[in-house]
Amino acid sequence: MAVNRKKILLPTEMARTGRAVLDGRDDLEPVDFGPEMTTEAFHDLLATAAGVALWGRPFPAAAVAAAPHLEVVSRIGVGYDAVDVPALTARGIPLFIAGTANSVSVAEQALFFMFFLARQGFAQDRIVRDGHWGDKYQHRMFDLYGKTLVIIGFGRIGTRLAARCRALEMDVHIHDPFVAEDMIRARGCTPAPDLDAALARADFVSIHCPKKPDTIGLINAARLARMKPGAFLVNTARGGIIDEPALHAALSTGKLAGAGLDVFETEPAPKNPLFDLPNVILAPHMAGVTQESLDRMAIACVRNILSAIDGRPEAENVINKQVLA
Repeated sequence: MAVNRKKILLPTEMARTGRAVLDGRDDLEPVDFGPEMTTEAFHDLLATAAGVALWGRPFPAAAVAAAPHLEVVSRIGVGYDAVDVPALTARGIPLFIAGTANSVSVAEQALFFMFFLARQGFAQDRIVRDGHWGDKYQHRMFDLYGKTLVIIGFGRIGTRLAARCRALEMDVHIHDPFVAEDMIRARGCTPAPDLDAALARADFVSIHCPKKPDTIGLINAARLARMKPGAFLVNTARGGIIDEPALHAALSTGKLAGAGLDVFETEPAPKNPLFDLPNVILAPHMAGVTQESLDRMAIACVRNILSAIDGRPEAENVINKQVLA
């Protein structure tokens, strides 16, 4: 008797290690879709799909409606602001993220930004390339040692950045209203429940909270004004958490010494005044993308799908946990 195979949609951008997780599963049929596929063609695939892995493609309510047999959606990553979670929840469909698969990579990128900004990476490189060695003392450089770091968000990434910065003998303060203060202290950090007060004493601020209605514009003009003159700001979380025009003003007037930005309000980012500032280091939303993390995320994503299909969902990776009830 022929087996009725469930279709699992996999993006062509996903690392091959993820597809290998499906080896030996004769009850499942992997189906590729690429970034160039039209919405209409993607919806045609969704019409018979049981599961879908997502990379860069948004998944709005219309996509949920186009998938009457859908059992699971899994992100190759941890962000899910482009997925209509309420639409999935209304259908009882779990949304999975990749857990800790790329958290180390993002934490390392944030730390790289901090080092690069503190050590005037752009200026030092340019001095050597241009042969202007006499200019090398014109740029102030700083140690990370002994500096105060405020981490906003103490989840998978924030905890890892904190551990690395504590090893560098930084004074690490944590602002996260959803984490108990005793848990923060247990990791050797100082709770900072009052964000405004914490910003005023920070040499570095690194953002690692999700983008939600209450975090959009979290770092606005008023909060930037509270920051210590000469401080550095790093964002590897999501664009929109920082008010970009306000950040430009703070950087161009010298209120802040520099910023490291991996994410932007609009992506791909159009021409932006921030791009013209010499004290900003930029990256195209790649903090969580290394060779190792791509493999880890692909494997975690497909394992999440299998856990749902097999009736044993990895609950800790589910965003809308109420559907598991």
